Amino acid sequence: MERGRTLSVGETLNRVFDLYKEHFGVLIPAAFWLFLVVSILSGIVGQHDIGLLLVVAVITFAVAILYQGMVVSLVHDVQDGRRDSSVGDLFRSVGPVLGPLIGASLLYGFGVGIGFFLLIVPGCILLTIWAVIAPAIVIEKRDVIAAFGRSRELVKGFGWPVFGTVIVATLITAIASFILTGIAQAIAGGPILRIVFGALAATLTAPVGGLVAAVLYYRLLELKGGSAPGHPSDQPGADEWNEPVPPPDPPSTPGPGTPA
Repeated sequence: MERGRTLSVGETLNRVFDLYKEHFGVLIPAAFWLFLVVSILSGIVGQHDIGLLLVVAVITFAVAILYQGMVVSLVHDVQDGRRDSSVGDLFRSVGPVLGPLIGASLLYGFGVGIGFFLLIVPGCILLTIWAVIAPAIVIEKRDVIAAFGRSRELVKGFGWPVFGTVIVATLITAIASFILTGIAQAIAGGPILRIVFGALAATLTAPVGGLVAAVLYYRLLELKGGSAPGHPSDQPGADEWNEPVPPPDPPSTPGPGTPA
C-alpha cells in the first residue's frame, strides 16, 4: 500500500474479511468455545432473574473484550510475518493486558453510551476517536488512559472514513446476528438448539469487531508514517513493513598497488 493514499472504507473492510477467511480456522474455534459458555449461562438463567442477568451481562462483556484482544494479537502476528498456531497461544498472548483491556472497555462503553443517550452526535464522535483503543493496549502495551489518547492521535485527520468503517461493520454484524438469532427463536427444538444457535451467531460475528480495530490501527499507523513495536520496520534501513532490511555493503579489499 502506498503511503500517499487515504483511508478507504471499502478497502479496509475488504482487508477485514480477507483476514476473516484466511484465519477462519483459528478465529472461529476460539470464539465458539468462549461464546458457547456465555450462551449456556444465558439459557440457564432465562429472562426473569435480574441479578443473574446482570452477572451474565458482565461475563459476556468480559468474554467479548478477551476475544477482541485475541483477534488484535493475531493480526499483529500476521503483520510481523508470524501467526499464533493454536487457540491456546492466543489466550496466552492476551493474558498480560486483560486488565487494561477490560478497564478501557468499561470506560469506552460508559462514555459512548452516555454520548448516544444525551445526544447522538457525541456518541458518534467518541465511537470514532476511540476506534483503535484495543490495538493501542495489546500491541503498544499502553495503559488505560494512554490508550484513549493514542487512539485519538491516530484517528485525527481520518475521522469520517474511520466512522464509516465502524458503522458499516457494525451494521453487517448486527444484521447477521439478527438473522441467526431469529432462526434460533423460530426453531421449536427446545433450549439446547437455541443455545447452540445463539453461540453460533456470536461466533460468526465476534471476529469482525477485533479485525476492524486491528486493520484500522495498522492502516492509520502506515498513513502517519509510524510502525508498531516489534515490527520489521523498527530495524534500521527498512522503509516498508514487509521489506527486508538490506545487508550492509561488504568491506572493500585493497587491490594491488592500492594503499590500505
